[in-house]
Amino acid sequence: MSGSTFVRVRPSPIAGTWYPGNADALAQMVDAFLDSPSDPQVTIPNLPLRGLLTPHAGLRFSGGVAGKAFHYTQGLDVDTVVVISPSHHFFEADLVSTAYTHYETPLGRVPVAVDILDRLAAEIPLGRVSKDPEHAIEIELPFLQRTLERFELLPLSMLDQSWHYSERLGRVLAGLLKNRKVLWVASSDLSHFYIDETARLLDATILNAIADYHPAEIIEADEQGRGFACGRGAIAAVMVAAQVLGATHATIVGYATSGEINQDFSKVVGYGAALFN
Repeated sequence: MSGSTFVRVRPSPIAGTWYPGNADALAQMVDAFLDSPSDPQVTIPNLPLRGLLTPHAGLRFSGGVAGKAFHYTQGLDVDTVVVISPSHHFFEADLVSTAYTHYETPLGRVPVAVDILDRLAAEIPLGRVSKDPEHAIEIELPFLQRTLERFELLPLSMLDQSWHYSERLGRVLAGLLKNRKVLWVASSDLSHFYIDETARLLDATILNAIADYHPAEIIEADEQGRGFACGRGAIAAVMVAAQVLGATHATIVGYATSGEINQDFSKVVGYGAALFN
């Protein structure tokens, strides 16, 4: 990591609640999820893996679906992982990132690509946040820590998730990172708190748009109430960036609702996993 050598480690606000706070227990849980690949009937293109869609609920609920995407990152040769999520908290900025130099989980520290953040901020206004309570980036890190040897993290949370902004962000990031070996991760859950039957219809609209590699349709469907993805802009930005850098296919590798975990089908959250090749 270039830039300042001063180390500021982000304290985790969710270790011990959203996922195990003990390193051994966390590693065991994540490894079990990683050992559950997608349905053998799913055909994965024989193309370089550029990016993922993965959910961001507590690991008890969404880890099984997330593992179906992260399964394919094991041993991947990358130096930078871009994780884009929605912001679940209000900030006076369209896009925010961390003011720290490292994230920390029970599995260790992850260095932030501060140099890339600085370059991004020169092109798109970027808020830098300390002591943020955001879970949607951190929840992906244990999977990355178990599947990749070492990497720098570019963490971004979107408040503006319009198509115009998402497309611009994806293209700018692709330009900044064109000479790096990058994995793009869209951190997004799907529908929230509908009955299971309705949730599956809304989620299918989003997942079909993803499978058709039509990022604009993801945002349009959400805005029109035909679909629901809390990180619609994050998904679109990742798909745009991955496509600029060579991705041509999207493959859905996992789907579930929270009702399958807690047996409450009256108000579920949908979780999807996809690969961008």
